[in-house]
Amino acid sequence: MCLAIPSKIVSIEGNTAIIDVDGVRRQASLMLLDDIKTGDYVIVHAGYAIHKLDEASALESLELLREAFAQAGD
Repeated sequence: MCLAIPSKIVSIEGNTAIIDVDGVRRQASLMLLDDIKTGDYVIVHAGYAIHKLDEASALESLELLREAFAQAGD
C-alpha cells in the first residue's frame, strides 16, 4: 500500500526539487510534470513528483492525515 502525502516544493534546481513535509526534506524528480514552481504542492511516488495539488486541497489532506495519526496513537 502506498500513502500519498502532499509535499511542498521549497526549491528547484533543473529537474530536481527539494520537497518538505512537516520539516522533513527530500529530493524529488520533476521530470514527469510541467509548470511546477517553488511553493507548489505535489504528490511524490518512488522519488518522482506525479501530481500537482492546489494549496487548499494539500493543506486539508495534511490536516486529515495528522488527525488520523493522532487517533491511531490513542
